[in-house]
Amino acid sequence: MANSKQAIKRAKQNAETYKLRHAQRSMVRTAVKAVRASIEAKDPVKAKEMLNNAEKVLDSSASKKVIHKNAAARTKSRLSKAVKALS
Repeated sequence: MANSKQAIKRAKQNAETYKLRHAQRSMVRTAVKAVRASIEAKDPVKAKEMLNNAEKVLDSSASKKVIHKNAAARTKSRLSKAVKALS
């Protein structure tokens, strides 16, 4: 348990940051799953739409340091490669 005022404040901040980051990370996972689902369904039009959305979400979360920028770039690259293979 936090004893000083500073430690109490940091504990509160960490809890709030965790909630925010957890929600943002969940959005990233959902967007990536949507792209993969449309790739599995072999629907190139929907896959491209979902890819555009996923790229926005990945870039946004990378800029907020929710995920590492290289992880975002790697995921975008792999998804776009898979979408291009459909068409």
